[in-house]
Amino acid sequence: MASPAIAQERAAEIRLPEMRLDAAVRLLSQQSGASIGFRDPALAAVRVKPVRGRLSAGTALERALRGTGARARQVAAATYLIERAPAVARPAPRPAPPRPAPPPSEPEEPVEVVVTATKRDIPLGAYPGGVQIISGDSLSAADGLQGTGAIEARIASVVSTHLGPGRNKLFVRGIADSSFVGPTQATVGQYWGNSRITYSAPDPNLRLYDVQSIEVLEGPQGTLYGAGSLGGVVRVVPRAPDLRSVEGSAWGGVTGVQHGQPSVDGGAIVNVPLIGDKLAFRGLAFGSVEGGYINDLGRGLRDVNRVRTIGGRGALRFDAGDGWLLDLTGVGQKIRGDDSQYAERGAGDLARVSSIAQPFRSDYWLADFVVRKRWDDLELTSSLGYARQYVFEMFEGQALTDPGAPDVRPALDSPGTGYSQANRISMLTFETRLARRGPDGTGWLVAASLLRNDARVERRMDIAPTLAAASGAQVGNPGNVVTPSRGYVWSTAIFQPMTGVTNKVDEATLYGEATIQPMPRVTLTLGSRLTHASLSGRSEDVLETLAYRNDPGARGSRSETRLLPSAALAWRPNDRLTLFARFQQGFRPGGIAVRQDYVQRFEGDRVTTLEAGSRYAGDQFDLSISGSWTNWKHIQADLIDGFGFPTTANIGDGEVFSLGVAGRWRPVDGLEIDASIYLNDSSVTRRDVILLPIDAPSIPADRLPNVADATGRLGFAYTAELRSGATLTIDGHARYVGQSTLGIGPILERLQGDYLDTALEARIGDRRRGISLSLTNLLDSRGNRFALGSPFLIRDRDQITPLRPRSIRIGFDWNF
Repeated sequence: MASPAIAQERAAEIRLPEMRLDAAVRLLSQQSGASIGFRDPALAAVRVKPVRGRLSAGTALERALRGTGARARQVAAATYLIERAPAVARPAPRPAPPRPAPPPSEPEEPVEVVVTATKRDIPLGAYPGGVQIISGDSLSAADGLQGTGAIEARIASVVSTHLGPGRNKLFVRGIADSSFVGPTQATVGQYWGNSRITYSAPDPNLRLYDVQSIEVLEGPQGTLYGAGSLGGVVRVVPRAPDLRSVEGSAWGGVTGVQHGQPSVDGGAIVNVPLIGDKLAFRGLAFGSVEGGYINDLGRGLRDVNRVRTIGGRGALRFDAGDGWLLDLTGVGQKIRGDDSQYAERGAGDLARVSSIAQPFRSDYWLADFVVRKRWDDLELTSSLGYARQYVFEMFEGQALTDPGAPDVRPALDSPGTGYSQANRISMLTFETRLARRGPDGTGWLVAASLLRNDARVERRMDIAPTLAAASGAQVGNPGNVVTPSRGYVWSTAIFQPMTGVTNKVDEATLYGEATIQPMPRVTLTLGSRLTHASLSGRSEDVLETLAYRNDPGARGSRSETRLLPSAALAWRPNDRLTLFARFQQGFRPGGIAVRQDYVQRFEGDRVTTLEAGSRYAGDQFDLSISGSWTNWKHIQADLIDGFGFPTTANIGDGEVFSLGVAGRWRPVDGLEIDASIYLNDSSVTRRDVILLPIDAPSIPADRLPNVADATGRLGFAYTAELRSGATLTIDGHARYVGQSTLGIGPILERLQGDYLDTALEARIGDRRRGISLSLTNLLDSRGNRFALGSPFLIRDRDQITPLRPRSIRIGFDWNF
């Protein structure tokens, strides 16, 4: 439910010099957050008036266009169309004779809006590729609580694993390597503003409060975003501090969970100018306790999977004058899960049988510094980001028969024990780019970037654990692990360190892209990215002679240099229709991984995609269609080793065919209906030789894991003004996720998916306050979102991850 402090079109600090209209549209859109466009190419060269002050987008446009013969007409919330002003009718000196009625006017052409989905702000109508944009105004407090789940619910091409918050992997456009988070780099590039937030780590599931927009660029996006964008890019744009306005908001909610424990959430936003028109601060704090709903029959406990989350953000914006703008941002979030959220078939819909708790923890921190300088249609941007992530997981499994001989599988009567894994990741990124934006999507971009990523994985097995009263031990300490929900600690007389690994990657990159107009209404885009990556690694907690005995070359450092070309063509027969075709490549560098107690190399992989599609934007109806073929060489996949820990190997080559269709229909004022479907067909076409077997001597050629054969969504949004002056908003959706497999190979080829998820939300109130009611999983269905709980029990247990049971949230929002 959109908080009014977020949803309303607010006044912003506008600094618009005298300039051409096409450049002014881009600058004003960035400063105000509004979508602004024009249809008539002759208006591009119109010189607008200078405007300065704290103004709404509509007021700023009215002042800038005075005396130019143009006007701005508001066509939707925060959306304006610039057109020629009609001639002013003057009274005739005497009555004129009757004239024939004029012919019916032509249907009004669609509005072309300026979007920020690319690094040089290409208009949506001219962008030659698949892109989806979620406005921050459409996200309610209940949506923000879901984090990445809110993106998955709105965009059919985005899917995720469901091991637990802070531990999942995102996939876009059917480019999925595996269900497990190991040393390999993610297939989706995730960005917070200008900074990358992950590299070889799970999705941190940052809460989506106080964001301006969320942009999903379907991949690969190798030219603009480099390694790790095989499937695409998910970019969250937070709201920046307002230099002149003191404002804030607060929200809260209580959720009742059928078959489970209640939940609570809340947060607050404050914006304070510190130095008038120069410096401002914007802060956000939030927290939630999500009640559990999984029963553990083995320990006689109910609702064990409670999750607690706290976090916040702080941002400073400084306007140095003369077009210089500086932004400093800090982001932090902590997630604590008391136990895992999986169940077992045969134990009940929402139950399993375990001998120990399986807690998890996810900590994430990000610092981001961005400097911008604008000269009319030129913009220079430099960004520096530093991220740290810590993920701890505990899994139940059977104790090894002989810890000194880890290749011997546990006996059937082995006692249960705990296997833990801790991932520590740090990443430093720097990028400088210069971009020029011209009319109709033309322009260019040149940039250079540096990246360093350090990832360390530590593993261990607890032998003969015993329950003891908790005594202040910390999660992940070498000798004990807290079970937060029950106040117990695993006190281990013996624990067995297992082979860990550290991977380091240094990347230096030059890239560029240019768009020209070789003929009217046709644009050609060419780009290229040159990346040099240095890779190194070492084993942890085991003698190197043992760790490298199977692959001695894994101990050395090595480097890779990749050149990624790209090309795209767009044709606009008219202002409503865009036809496009695109060629793009992406890659991920290699590294080293642990398999059982060995360390072994894996090579880099590469994708090549051919895509074609079209977009139609009308007054009442929008439609987009795209199809793609992807060739994937030397696929890196995170599999399960002989213990149950994730490991990485090159499994071979594959291909993915995808078809996506999305549409929106506005039959009457205040009502919008949306529908989308995404179809995938994937397969492993060639197998690489695997030096050490995972679960079988060979891996059968089959479809890629976690690629649902079909995903679809049907939703609506309705807004009505009540007689009391309040506004009623209602929105809802149903989302279907088709069938997929957990992994590759006879052990991991377990079916999952094939379920329907539903949600409904309503709010009544005004711009300052309101109350809301949110319902999720209306049908109280179970389904199977993810066929994994503990990888150490996957051979013997039929594990499922059910949907959260039917839940009802009552919330409020208040703004000043």
